[in-house]
Amino acid sequence: MSSFKCPYCSSVMAINSSTFRSTKQYFFGSWSYASGHTDGPPEDCIHIKFYKCPHCGEVSIRIDGEGNSTKHLSSWFKPNSIAQQFPDYIPEAIRSDYEEACAIVSLSPKASATLSRRCLQAMIRDFWGITDKTLCREISALQSKVSPSQWKVLDALRQIGNIGAHPEADVNLIVDIDPSDAEKLIRVIELLMQQWYINRHEEEQLYSDVLAINSQKQEQRQP
Repeated sequence: MSSFKCPYCSSVMAINSSTFRSTKQYFFGSWSYASGHTDGPPEDCIHIKFYKCPHCGEVSIRIDGEGNSTKHLSSWFKPNSIAQQFPDYIPEAIRSDYEEACAIVSLSPKASATLSRRCLQAMIRDFWGITDKTLCREISALQSKVSPSQWKVLDALRQIGNIGAHPEADVNLIVDIDPSDAEKLIRVIELLMQQWYINRHEEEQLYSDVLAINSQKQEQRQP
């Protein structure tokens, strides 16, 4: 990761020696730097990452497990949710599902992925006015309205969300979704809210301002 978006002020900062620090805590076995072992640290550890925003000065802390015994551990320690604050003109139901997906991304990645899928369906219905019996059909109807690369990602998000929403045909088959996987789906939802809702709102506001300026200037030109 070469950049990081601050969860406090939404500024994007470069990852370098002044904005990032990390340490690894090994807790299985008797290995320690002071013990004199020469075979290196064990595989399993907790990786603690510190991000300091140069814009607002806030520090974000993330904890990730590494190794077979701890790889399922992944959580934001500070702040305890990665949810951004989006404007009120995005429907409350969408913002609520998004915030819940962020809140449980580490506790239940499958449930978080399902909520991201739900956000996507709500946005397609609200923003594009496309409603059908299934999300698969709604995404198909959207194909001609978005770029090919975005359309593929929307369908991929739907399929990943289905893993959490529906059981496998073979009940003994377990398909896991890691917290990092669910977090990437959340990033897609954030990108869509920016591109679809916020960009449209800012465009409409800018156009309205320019039209108002023109109206005022034309009035001033009248004798």
